[in-house]
Amino acid sequence: MTDETKYTRQTVTSVHTWVPDKLFSLRVTRDRAFEFLPGQFARVGLPGSEAPDGPPTLWRAYSMVSAPGENALEFYSIVVPEGEFSPRMARLAPGDALYIDKTPFGFLTLERFAPGGDLWLLASGTGLSAYLSILRDESVWQSYERIILVHGVRTAAELAYRAEIEAMRGRPGGAQLVYLPIATRETLPGMPRARITTLIADGGLERLAGRTLDAETAKVMLCGNPAMLADARKLLGDRGFKPGRRGIPGNLAVENYW
Repeated sequence: MTDETKYTRQTVTSVHTWVPDKLFSLRVTRDRAFEFLPGQFARVGLPGSEAPDGPPTLWRAYSMVSAPGENALEFYSIVVPEGEFSPRMARLAPGDALYIDKTPFGFLTLERFAPGGDLWLLASGTGLSAYLSILRDESVWQSYERIILVHGVRTAAELAYRAEIEAMRGRPGGAQLVYLPIATRETLPGMPRARITTLIADGGLERLAGRTLDAETAKVMLCGNPAMLADARKLLGDRGFKPGRRGIPGNLAVENYW
């Protein structure tokens, strides 16, 4: 993609490092014409290494962390050491350019569901991004009885945005949020050391949330690595969860964040 009518040049305004050389977030300016739904992603571009001052030739998909009403765009990323894109993105500093496709993409949005019941947001790693955009938007708090956010990571250091999420419980209506940070390589206070899929299979996730994964009333979003998604989809499919089709709302929405 090199057609300048398809993208805009935006400017990095801030960078936040969560785990050095591994996890970071950055904020960039936002074109006024760029509109998106909470949960969607953008195609983000950089010039190739052979022409660093040239037009963008490398493109990757990143969910917006920011809500649609914010003036900036925010993205959360892992650094893939051998990758062509993320290490360069991690080296950006305020004032540098980042290119944004004018068209948002993705269907991990609340429009996939009928309102009411419980909303389960299950993420591994940087799959958390889309859910932050959803939680930062006012509409979600008015549409569901309970919101259960499950973030699966390896270690506590990888629980990016944890303070912000926990602070959400102090906002009006925030008591309906259940936040379950789950680590696989260390034990967090009050949490088991386990994978999300293990907790779905043995009922542990429901016990921690104090809610049942009932296909009649619950809606589930999945966002993360392919292995987690494949296993979770099967486990939830066996319990009656399935995506919508032909305009009929479902109770399962999935985004491969890889």
